Amino acid sequence: MRVLGVDPGLTRCGVGVVEGVAGRPLTMLGVGVVRTPADAELGHRLVAIEQGIEQWLDEHRPEFVAVERVFSQHNVRTVMGTAQASAVAMLCAARRGIPVALHTPSEVKAAVTGSGRADKAQVGAMVTRLLRLDAPPKPADAADALALAICHIWRAPAQNRLQQAVALHAKKAPAAPTARATSKGRTA
Repeated sequence: MRVLGVDPGLTRCGVGVVEGVAGRPLTMLGVGVVRTPADAELGHRLVAIEQGIEQWLDEHRPEFVAVERVFSQHNVRTVMGTAQASAVAMLCAARRGIPVALHTPSEVKAAVTGSGRADKAQVGAMVTRLLRLDAPPKPADAADALALAICHIWRAPAQNRLQQAVALHAKKAPAAPTARATSKGRTA
């Protein structure tokens, strides 16, 4: 499985591609940051993020895109920018028919470090170890993007089994009563 992880942000949007399957060594295929100037107009910044993500999609051809789920913060401006960058990433993937998964920061931290309260340094250290890198990717947004991809690779098989079980249960569940036809062609 090849996953593009996206740590959304207007100034620095972390991107990282990881390939592998759960239970086996993972391989980093690329990591970086799509940057936009803080003083540029919002629309231009979003276009720059779109172009950057499109380049990553063209170059790496991921099967899935994992995006950090936007959560409430105290600074509404920061939340809005993160949400807008997140939407651009989802749009780029959807345009190509690539499935998108959203993971909360605590899910990602727990998957990669074992603790949903891990700090950035712990996440960077574990990403470095799991991908057998010489040093943690810089800036932290890049390491976070790789952590998102790793999280998705590890969580996707369990999530798929749960979705299949729910679908199977829905098929086996008794149908709601419907109107039935009488012998004269009318419904009862």
